[in-house]
Amino acid sequence: MILLHPSTGFFQRTSKLFLNEQASWVQLKEFARKNAANALSVANMVMGMTSILCSLNGYHYAACWLVLIGYLLDFADGAVARQLDACSKLGAKLDDFADFTTFGIATSLLIRTPNILDNILCMCYMMSVFIRLCFFSTGIPFMYRGLPCIYSSAILACLSLLTRGNMTVLRITAVAMILFMISQNHYPHDRVLESQYWKKMVYAGGVVMIFCSSFTPVCLYYLLWSMSYILFPMSLWSTM
Repeated sequence: MILLHPSTGFFQRTSKLFLNEQASWVQLKEFARKNAANALSVANMVMGMTSILCSLNGYHYAACWLVLIGYLLDFADGAVARQLDACSKLGAKLDDFADFTTFGIATSLLIRTPNILDNILCMCYMMSVFIRLCFFSTGIPFMYRGLPCIYSSAILACLSLLTRGNMTVLRITAVAMILFMISQNHYPHDRVLESQYWKKMVYAGGVVMIFCSSFTPVCLYYLLWSMSYILFPMSLWSTM
């Protein structure tokens, strides 16, 4: 019979524990890599749901601000997924759910009033976002059909803040955004965080502005950003 020295058994147990901890750490890192983009999509959805609650409870300023935070998160989730090679069907579904929550439901409530016509406009806006998300594919790489709903949401949120909820301005803008979203016009895939350096700086400026500035400069910044995509999509924002 072979007797093992007590220190040998302790060494074996320690090595086994270390290897188990190392394997767990590797699994944890792999889980984080695969779900980092999904976490950003969920955060975007949370911003949208919180914005909905703010709108329903009369906190108009906060509702608009949360939509703009969702705007930044939506740019980030796709870039992170591609950078970490973690694209998945689940991620695509989460992204669509988050977009519809924040840029469909939450944004439409910014133009809702007790007026029946405004409620109809609110529903039309939600439906146009739904149609846009379901049928955006063009079959052309890096191209969308119809204006991405993220930009129409940013424009409505900014104008709502700048005009202090002027419904005449918001109604006209909402109708225009609906027409842009359901149009057959082609728009480029705006990979802001995966493109030229100046686009990354635009994004970084948006992050700094929204957390470090008052709402007027922030609104003007995001309004200029979104309008530039609508007016000069190919010359400024194309990644091709």
